[in-house]
Amino acid sequence: MKLKGTMVMELTDVNTGEVTTITEENMVTNAVNDILGTNPMGVFYCEADYSTGTVWTGNLLPICPNMIGGILLFSKALEEKADNIYPSSDNLPVAYASNNVNSTANTARGSMNLTESKALDNGYKFVWEFTPSQGNGTIAAVALTSRQGGENGFGSLIGDASAFLLLKEVDIGSMSKARQLVLFEAVEMDFEKDLVYSLTFENSAVKIRKVRIPVFSVGLNEKIDDSTYVVLSDTAVTTQTFQFLGDYTLYGEFMDGHDGYWYGFSNVGNSSGSATMLWVKIKKDDYSMEEGEWTLSNAKLMPVGERDPGSSYPERTIKCCVRNGYLYVPAYNKKGIYKINLANSADVTLIDFGFTSKWKPLGATGTCEVYMTLIGDIIVGGDFQVLADDTIVHTLGSERLNDSATPLFQYKEFLIGWGGSYGNEYRNVYLLTPYLATINNLSSAVVKTTDKTMKITYTLTEETDV
Repeated sequence: MKLKGTMVMELTDVNTGEVTTITEENMVTNAVNDILGTNPMGVFYCEADYSTGTVWTGNLLPICPNMIGGILLFSKALEEKADNIYPSSDNLPVAYASNNVNSTANTARGSMNLTESKALDNGYKFVWEFTPSQGNGTIAAVALTSRQGGENGFGSLIGDASAFLLLKEVDIGSMSKARQLVLFEAVEMDFEKDLVYSLTFENSAVKIRKVRIPVFSVGLNEKIDDSTYVVLSDTAVTTQTFQFLGDYTLYGEFMDGHDGYWYGFSNVGNSSGSATMLWVKIKKDDYSMEEGEWTLSNAKLMPVGERDPGSSYPERTIKCCVRNGYLYVPAYNKKGIYKINLANSADVTLIDFGFTSKWKPLGATGTCEVYMTLIGDIIVGGDFQVLADDTIVHTLGSERLNDSATPLFQYKEFLIGWGGSYGNEYRNVYLLTPYLATINNLSSAVVKTTDKTMKITYTLTEETDV
């Protein structure tokens, strides 16, 4: 079955009544086929309880107006490739709309015309409308997306939870604390090879576990509830300088550098003076190691992370992120974030938020908390995002995730992580909802201003291959 999409955009001048009409045809990406045809860790299977999964009807099906039920508008053209399912952060949507009427104060969001939008015999007709105050800016490209992705895009001051749709939670509470910790200390996930890498610091050494877990292949004696993972190797890399600082609470974190290395950091946090940071760099292919200590002049940092090995429950708190050769650590006063060059610790920049962060985790407060995670090229924090060019985006700061201990590991539209709190431990799988289901580049960019309304009629039809 082949899909064909045609978009008609009408910009009407509210003063003169003049109408400018743009008609374009789109290309369809792999987004919907990925969701329907990919099943990482059995996310769409039921291993025990149907109540742990997302109800498909009304959330994902019918495809229109759910899995395809929103619209994203961009200021720059999008690369026309079938596997281009998320834009880079230098071209985030300037406007969007979902499959309902916008009753919020978000002026980037328009409304679906529920009277004119309807199912067709061979497809669906979407009609979205933007008032003079809504959706203003340069528009060079349009894309259909999910209904959730059209609510607030990747996040706004009105809402930011809609970017993450929980597809499934798998209860791993019956596992021992020791086995839970192996998953909770995950730093990297290789989906194609069914591998997870788990790192911690223990007995004067970095402990590296290479773990086989069913992702796309299930062994003869394996389940899909995480209880049958196998530790393939357990290696201790002894350090001389690096350690997790602290006594009762241990301060430290390990991050995937996405450059062939894992990095470990430890600091206790400082509200004055200069920061001291212990670090270790471990090469993935042979576990060779470099380590040292940084003194970061006049940097006032939060701790990069925390562990409590004496707790009755597995604990991990993440307060840092690594991206493109830099470590990002929030300022102690919650008003900015430090960017530290991993190759040159004299290269330290304080990026001002322009506001004081609420400094809340992405999930609930508990024994495990994740305050920052890397998704694509965006560092997503509680009520802020750090784009690839270090632009700060202020967002609402609502709870978006279940109790989380690990970064979110991404495979196409899917995000996977482990976490828990006070005896309730889970593996969680989310759908990153603001995907590009179609790509429709305009022949010439247009500018929507406060003296214009905008109406977009987007018809998506099924065409039988001959």
